[in-house]
Amino acid sequence: MFYEITLGLLLSLIFVFLLVGLLGGYVIRVFIHEKNFNRAKQEAEKIITDAHTEADKLKKDAVAEGKADVKKFRNDAENDLKERRRVVSDLENKLNIREDSLDRRSVNLDRREENLNDKEARIDDKKIELEERSSQIEEVLRQQEEKLEEIAGISHEDAKKIIMDEVHESMKLEIAQYIKEEEEKAKLEVKAKAKNILALAVQKYASETAGETTVSTVSLPVDEMKGRIIGREGRNIRTIESLTGVDLIIDDTPEAVVLSCFDPVRREVAKKALEILVSDGRIHPTRIEEVVERCRNEVEMDIREKGEEAVFKTGIGKIHPDLVRLLGRLHYRTSFGQNVLQHSIETAMIAGKLAAEIGENEILARRAGLLHDIGKACDHEVEGSHVDIGVELATKYHEPKEVIDAIASHHEDVAPHSIIAVLAAAADALSSARPGARSDSLENYTKRLENLEQISNSIPGVASSFAVQAGREVRVIVNPEAIDDLQAITVARQIKEEIENKLSYPGTIKVTVIRETRAVDVAK
Repeated sequence: MFYEITLGLLLSLIFVFLLVGLLGGYVIRVFIHEKNFNRAKQEAEKIITDAHTEADKLKKDAVAEGKADVKKFRNDAENDLKERRRVVSDLENKLNIREDSLDRRSVNLDRREENLNDKEARIDDKKIELEERSSQIEEVLRQQEEKLEEIAGISHEDAKKIIMDEVHESMKLEIAQYIKEEEEKAKLEVKAKAKNILALAVQKYASETAGETTVSTVSLPVDEMKGRIIGREGRNIRTIESLTGVDLIIDDTPEAVVLSCFDPVRREVAKKALEILVSDGRIHPTRIEEVVERCRNEVEMDIREKGEEAVFKTGIGKIHPDLVRLLGRLHYRTSFGQNVLQHSIETAMIAGKLAAEIGENEILARRAGLLHDIGKACDHEVEGSHVDIGVELATKYHEPKEVIDAIASHHEDVAPHSIIAVLAAAADALSSARPGARSDSLENYTKRLENLEQISNSIPGVASSFAVQAGREVRVIVNPEAIDDLQAITVARQIKEEIENKLSYPGTIKVTVIRETRAVDVAK
């Protein structure tokens, strides 16, 4: 019992102590919080007071700075206004000076105008006086002329005509003699200069001479190979002809097959394919197709390489790829045994040398020479002459006008309009006419000369004709009583047309008609 009462007292004391501790802690906390609040309040009031002080200071500084700026702006405005007033004052002074000057000039002009009016009046008086004197002089001259005509018995116009006729007759012979001497002198100088230039150009470019034939023949190891080429029921030869477009002529010629085609490229493809088939020995339609396709690609690649080589060799610069390919096709084209691509390269180089000698554009001359026969690359595919085709191609690929002119005029179908075209035509003639350039038998050569003279002699009014310069010129002598000067031109054109219609010849043929009248008398 006692223990229970003691335990209850202890518990009550503990509770009381806890309650007192809690109340003391709360009071201490409230005291501390109040103290911190008062401190914070004092700090805030201090900050506000400092802020008010700083604001007043900034306000005073801003007001002082604004007053200084206003004062500065006012001073600047006053200075600018003073400067403007000074400028206006200077302008007013200048205007016043100019007005004074204009006034003085106006006074001077008025005085000058008065002087001019006086001079015009004096001039008018003198003019009237001179006209009166001129009329008097003319009247005196007329009277004197009438007296002279009366004394001489001839009018003034007749006398003037007689004097002019005498002077003309006396000077006519001297004038004709002078003109003839100068013409002869000029011809000799031009001929010598032209020979010198041509000799230098040919000497600087000397290429090999090699003739080519247009016949494509494939050699066979044995005659039995002809049967394999023909194949069973002719299937092999039909396949070759249909794939290549070339006719195979298999006749009694021992160990040889002749290829016939107007297209030199197709003929070259067929020749390569047939040579491969013959050397391989396997000849059947499938194999023929493979070989023909491969040879066609090889020939096409070779055409491109030949064209690029020609462009590089002549150094003409950039050129359209289609023209490069057409140049390569000329490698398989021949003209009277002369390779057309080699002829074009020769023409380009000679034209370039000629241009260099006379101070013309050497690169442009080479370009014209290289492309002058470009129409021959496809003249068997397109209707028209190789000149017309070449002009169309050059125009299509935007070649210079000098190149187009050279292509159009290199056979003298039209008159050349540039010196480059003349040089290209001369180079073309040199390349074609040099010894060995074109093959021609003696019999054909002689026959052509005879035909030239026969055609010329068949024209009415022709007395005689002579084929000269290896058949490149025919000189025709006409009867002066039957043919006058105008008819001589007609005779030359008739002979030219007859030659073009009846003869086949390389290059060009010049027709020269000579009409001469001789007056002969004998002094006794």
